[in-house]
Amino acid sequence: MKITVVGTGYVGLVTGAIFSIQGHEVTCVDLDQAKIDGLNLGKLPIYEPGLDEVVEMGVRQGFLKFTTDLHTAVSGSELIFLAVGTPQSESGAANLGYLISAAENVADMIPEGAIVVIKSTVPVGTNARIAQVMEARRGRKVDVASNPEFLKEGTAIDDCLNPDRIVLGVRNKRVADVLQKLYAPLVASAERPCPVLVMDPESAEMTKYTANCMLALKISFINEMANLCEKLGADIEKVREGICSDRRIGREFLKPGAGYGGSCFPKDVRALISQAEDVSFETKILHAVDEVNELQKEVIPQKVFDHFEGDLQGKQITIWGLAFKPGTDDIRESPALTLIEQLLEAGADVHVHDPEAMPNVKKVFGEAITYHDEKYGSLQHSHALVVMTDWKEYLGADPSILRWHLKNAVLFDGRNCLNREWFELSSFTYYSIGQAAVRQTKVWPRLSETKAFEVQDANVAILQLA
Repeated sequence: MKITVVGTGYVGLVTGAIFSIQGHEVTCVDLDQAKIDGLNLGKLPIYEPGLDEVVEMGVRQGFLKFTTDLHTAVSGSELIFLAVGTPQSESGAANLGYLISAAENVADMIPEGAIVVIKSTVPVGTNARIAQVMEARRGRKVDVASNPEFLKEGTAIDDCLNPDRIVLGVRNKRVADVLQKLYAPLVASAERPCPVLVMDPESAEMTKYTANCMLALKISFINEMANLCEKLGADIEKVREGICSDRRIGREFLKPGAGYGGSCFPKDVRALISQAEDVSFETKILHAVDEVNELQKEVIPQKVFDHFEGDLQGKQITIWGLAFKPGTDDIRESPALTLIEQLLEAGADVHVHDPEAMPNVKKVFGEAITYHDEKYGSLQHSHALVVMTDWKEYLGADPSILRWHLKNAVLFDGRNCLNREWFELSSFTYYSIGQAAVRQTKVWPRLSETKAFEVQDANVAILQLA
């Protein structure tokens, strides 16, 4: 099939690339000339594991192209996917301005019989609205389907190749047949059973929002229970094992932490709250989900402030992890940003490391913080380390190596991702989520400031002391 994808953001680029390696002729369109120029040079605007290889394969095979010329891209297309952003407006509702503009432009040049597919996350009723906009612009009926994405940043390629389900919101059998034909190879090659769920567009739109709100609910629930555990003297990790052993509950998204972020959960929860308000329905649970998450972003900053008794002036604090989750460079609504802002306001000297997200953070904070390419190098002279993203390269952090680099053996684990027992045995003061703090009871000897700065390995440090 000949496919046009309007929008080369996260959803559009991943979707177009995957379709191209399935043998479809795909043209991705974007208004941003710099972004298109970069893509044509092999430079991706986002970080997503494996995406560069998929894009390179699609381009090399001649099935994937990038352009700013919408007319050329749409010409002869059978399917036109709209994958533009629907950012949050000041009211919390989804801003459909970009989507409507894209639909109007496509309507001016859409081929006879082509199907428009909304891939963007949109409020219920948007499909009908876009169909009306295009019909008014074109002067004839245009088939508009809803095909929400269920991609997770960090695993998007696998999510496309091995989806849990494919949701098709359609109004007639012809559209359903075309989309089922498009997805048939993916369904056949998937590593696990993948149902194709055909429904009305309104239900498809609601499915996307409900799924994201349910996942956000699970995160906020376990975080609230974690905070209660600390008050009552219970251990959330032990409680978690107890509840997750119940097959009805499961383990996914029930891990305590510093709060969720990203481009989906915060925006989608608030968008559904806003749409419910439009029909005079109070979503008490969703309000609570959003409120709990915003409060959770304050938990780690408060622990830091409490430890230093409110005096952070001139204290050097190192943060490992800036992205809202591992496997992405996305920092939108990341809890790490909240921490950085509060540390800077308190006069702290903030040093950071992240495998992918530092360039994006630099756009926000500029030279107000110090960036490190080497994780252990970021610890020199620091009074404490705060882990805010559970990247794999942080999980096996050795307490002995950290101890030789840090000024003080103080660690805040905002994702409960490190080995608590290791740090307890290493006499660290260790703070986590939903567990009693481990207080330092032993003072370790340190190298001189000069030698400590030069040492990059604990074994070398030990030999120098001998």
